Amino acid sequence: MHDIIVQLVGFAGLACFLASYQIKSNKGLYFAQSGGNLLFMIQFILLGAISGTYSLLAGFVRNLLMTRYNDWKWVRWKGWVVIFTTIYALIMYRTWQGWTSILPFIGMTSCTIAFWTNNALNIRKANLFAACPAWIIYDIIFHSWAGVANESITILSILVSIWRFGWKNLGDPDSGFSG
Repeated sequence: MHDIIVQLVGFAGLACFLASYQIKSNKGLYFAQSGGNLLFMIQFILLGAISGTYSLLAGFVRNLLMTRYNDWKWVRWKGWVVIFTTIYALIMYRTWQGWTSILPFIGMTSCTIAFWTNNALNIRKANLFAACPAWIIYDIIFHSWAGVANESITILSILVSIWRFGWKNLGDPDSGFSG
């Protein structure tokens, strides 16, 4: 029964992420994904995935900051990338469970760097080539099947957006995808 509950918590997190992709504003997207992060944190605690748990906690704070990206100038400060990368490195060091602890670091750091570019193409590239593959491996190792589904859906969604809009339009600041 415990295993079923653990997986259900993950699938509730997956539902938050799926809902986030249907929200038009970046602010709403980051709020919904913060809820998903909280649920995946609970699942990771229950699975013993400590590096992932604390990395998602820092990601939760990062996403809350990102909800104010357009409202508060200090949130756009590029120094946040260094601060969060340092936090992720400290988390990796303090929660070391072997090489698997590197995976959340890669996932969170790549997305953090991309988020602060505020460029849709950079965000998609970071997810497609670094974050999603790292998290899929981590999810498989710790048996977060909803996490595997979440990252797989994200990759598929990114590929569909590239097919629909093209690489060039996603990176064009005047296209409406960035900002």
